[in-house]
Amino acid sequence: MAAAQKSNPITSAVTAVLLAAGSGSRFSGNAHKLLTVISGRTVFSWALQNCLAAQFQKVIVVTGAVDLSAQIAEAKFADENLIEVHNENWQTGMASSLQCAISEAQRHGASSVVVGLADQPAIKPSSWQRIATATAPLAVATYNGVRGNPVRIHAELWPLLPTNGDEGARSLFKSHKDLLEEVACDGSAQDLDTSSDIETLTKLLNK
Repeated sequence: MAAAQKSNPITSAVTAVLLAAGSGSRFSGNAHKLLTVISGRTVFSWALQNCLAAQFQKVIVVTGAVDLSAQIAEAKFADENLIEVHNENWQTGMASSLQCAISEAQRHGASSVVVGLADQPAIKPSSWQRIATATAPLAVATYNGVRGNPVRIHAELWPLLPTNGDEGARSLFKSHKDLLEEVACDGSAQDLDTSSDIETLTKLLNK
């Protein structure tokens, strides 16, 4: 474990954030979309394990609508750097979850956060790493030229993030496009939005 940490290019000042608080209201499956099993794992487990495999020194998971404590506890048993933050105001939208993550990151002295979504299980560890080691204050992963997640946000931009509504860092892409770096990544930012996405994600996760 020590050797892996020594070769890790991600500094302690960069903290990963996985947003997992939404209700997934558009998904019509039998369970919450994050608990949907694809290729032997829940969607949340795929997303979390890929994030943890990138070897951040701190990973913050923001929960809300669905109880993910059992899966988080299991992951934390193997990786003590995992932190769960519950957003009591999750129903107000993504902005409140991001603000919860930023507050926790500040408590731990982070200077940047790399934010991903828990309903995007095909984002690879290498994508998390590439965004984490980007040099621009604002960096976004691209897949075949299309912007997706994760997104890196330097602390100097945190006060400009929305405090309400369902938008995260996207507003900064327009207001601070001079600070934005696009980083080509492997994998896919395909999310599980409706049940029709299960087949697509199954193919992506089995590659």
